[in-house]
Amino acid sequence: MNINGKTSVLIHLAYPAGHLQTPQLFNPQCDKRGINAVLVPWQVAPEHLAETMNTLRHAESIAGVIVTIPHKETCAKLCDRLEGVAEILEVANVIRRDPDGTLVGRILDGEGFVGGLKRAEVSIEGNSVLIAGAGGVALAISAALIEAGASHISVLNRTRARAEAMIERLEKLTQSTGQSVNFSIADTDSAKGFDLIINATSLGMKENDALPFDINTITPQMIVAEVVMSPEVTPLLEAGAKRGAKIIEGKAMVLGQIDPFIDFVFDATA
Repeated sequence: MNINGKTSVLIHLAYPAGHLQTPQLFNPQCDKRGINAVLVPWQVAPEHLAETMNTLRHAESIAGVIVTIPHKETCAKLCDRLEGVAEILEVANVIRRDPDGTLVGRILDGEGFVGGLKRAEVSIEGNSVLIAGAGGVALAISAALIEAGASHISVLNRTRARAEAMIERLEKLTQSTGQSVNFSIADTDSAKGFDLIINATSLGMKENDALPFDINTITPQMIVAEVVMSPEVTPLLEAGAKRGAKIIEGKAMVLGQIDPFIDFVFDATA
């Protein structure tokens, strides 16, 4: 990679940022595609996010932004325009900066996650899903699972009001698309009766984190999936593998988003 005065800079916004692995995947792919660009991590606290986003509008070398925990919903509100399902869900994980400083947001988490499942030969049609978390990534993944044919999505979250708000957004999505899906709020952390269980929280990043599900309820027929990338095999995935379940690592979700993000940022500004 040869960084020079014409290099487009892309920012990976997170708090904290020490766990980020997307630049290690993104930058080689840009190099492979002959795109003079570099992705760098920025650790920005929530209270400084708005002023940071406003600064990006005036930085002409900035081409786009990748957004991760905990900024996805806030960044969506700070965009000038949202495209696709991001407009309905009001969440964004990728943002393009147009030449006039306009910030345009999309959500690719769900597309990347479902792509990872498909590469692992996991069928989603008719599946019953338990998802831990009610933030932006959980919303995006749930939306993509609905599009892929999931029949039931149950939301497990520490704050019931957040789970209810997430289901309201998903119901709004299904009303606009005409899809039929059953939604529920999980009252316990039991995985019993579900085909696919997903950790869409940050639990697992720290050594002493609690497990999002009761691992004793995991069976060999289940698929256990993560969004956490570091460690590569989280305690949840390790527990799932020990119980004979098929596991999907968090890295799979990111791998499915690299080229769509590059296309979103650079095809529109070419």
